[in-house]
Amino acid sequence: MDCRLTVAQTNPALGNIGRNLEEHIAQVEAARRGGSQVIVFPELSLTGYFLKDQTAEVALSIKSREFARLAELSRDISIAVGFVERSDDGRIYNSVAFLEDGAVLHVHRKVHLVTYGMFDEMREFAAGDSFTTFRSRHGRFGLLVCEDAWHVSSGYQHFLAGADALLVMCCSPGRGVDGGARELASEHTWRTLLEAYGLLFQTWVVYSNRVGWEDGVFFWGGSRVIDPFGAESARLLGLEPGRLDVRLTSDALRRARVATPLRRDSRPDLLARALDRQSDGRSA
Repeated sequence: MDCRLTVAQTNPALGNIGRNLEEHIAQVEAARRGGSQVIVFPELSLTGYFLKDQTAEVALSIKSREFARLAELSRDISIAVGFVERSDDGRIYNSVAFLEDGAVLHVHRKVHLVTYGMFDEMREFAAGDSFTTFRSRHGRFGLLVCEDAWHVSSGYQHFLAGADALLVMCCSPGRGVDGGARELASEHTWRTLLEAYGLLFQTWVVYSNRVGWEDGVFFWGGSRVIDPFGAESARLLGLEPGRLDVRLTSDALRRARVATPLRRDSRPDLLARALDRQSDGRSA
């Protein structure tokens, strides 16, 4: 892995695919002109988040004309974009597509749908059922959509598969303002989680979160990149749309993995046996 990557921190217009698509195209072209080879957008960047009854109306097939336009752009720069997916069997998913060389290279469907607090994603979406690492011409990537990252088993599967970078695409609201605190509680939590992923899974972690207001909810942004030692490499300051340009290198991956060979010494067989015992106990 040795690539220039742009994180696009955007404020999508709720339910307006045409407007959001044009914004994506402008962001992609600007990143390409700046020399980036990969651009990463937030969760549901083509549609906005609190869609409710609009969800089915804005659902797209990866064979749609909108994706044809993005695919054409991906001949020059790889693109990770969030959208509402209508699958061939008619199910609707909260998905991320990774486009490269004029085609959709990989689609990840959000596995862990949020059903607590202000969220009720199971009302609109079917749940995905896998975490599959894939090889781009820029390295091996694993995709996580927001709540996916709150379940350590998600990142662990990408770790075992040798991911060079985790792309974490979110619509995280800003919450928790305490007197004297230097950051929102939501930022503190996400920073801790992302740094832990970088350190424990020895991978680059790219966090792309949206900004703006939607249905009375504030999204705080805070997009950033964590290196394979768990340290912050770069982040966007402020609460506005913007772009973050970074370089991801194999050298950092190699140094982290030589210093502490965690994947070499991992014992997924022990975990598999423990899960089998728990499954047998539930069956009994």
